[in-house]
Amino acid sequence: MFARPVLGGPTASGPAANGVIVDDDAAYAATLQRSLARRGIETRTAADVRQALDLALAQPPGFALIDLKLGAESGLQLIRPLRELRADMRIVLVTGYASVATAVDAIKRGADDYLPKPASVAAILAALGLEPHDGSALPIAPDTMTPLRRLEWEHIQQALNDTGGNISATARLLGMHRRSLQRKLGKRPGPERSSIGL
Repeated sequence: MFARPVLGGPTASGPAANGVIVDDDAAYAATLQRSLARRGIETRTAADVRQALDLALAQPPGFALIDLKLGAESGLQLIRPLRELRADMRIVLVTGYASVATAVDAIKRGADDYLPKPASVAAILAALGLEPHDGSALPIAPDTMTPLRRLEWEHIQQALNDTGGNISATARLLGMHRRSLQRKLGKRPGPERSSIGL
């Protein structure tokens, strides 16, 4: 895999520091919930799509960690409704069934990241964009990305090239919100960004 910063202590505050964990494995969800609580991050858990939507409608979360397989349902079903509910929500798909096709589908639907299971708490915090206890940022350089993140980055760059660097047209082509695309581009410094005038 790849190196991530070691995080510790209470890490988060503000709207992003509360979220929903959507996983039909109650033991996994409870363990993850406890791990995040130790870092000052409040979460609620849901075992299926309906329960997750009910929780999100009652109190829109700052982030959602969604398992791909929810019994007979797919966690992919949740991405668009959650994104529509709150455009700045961090949405991370977590799965033991990782594939390039699923990763691309998740990103097109509006997910911010895609992690293989089991994902470490450090990897989850980094994917959520939450900061370590010292307040420093967690920049991710293109050469340290996971293969799926590298694939996403290359896919975005190709779409940008195809649209002549037009952010709005690229977002439409990728089937994502313009702000989500801008966030993704803002996280990855490198020559590709400057070459298209961003």
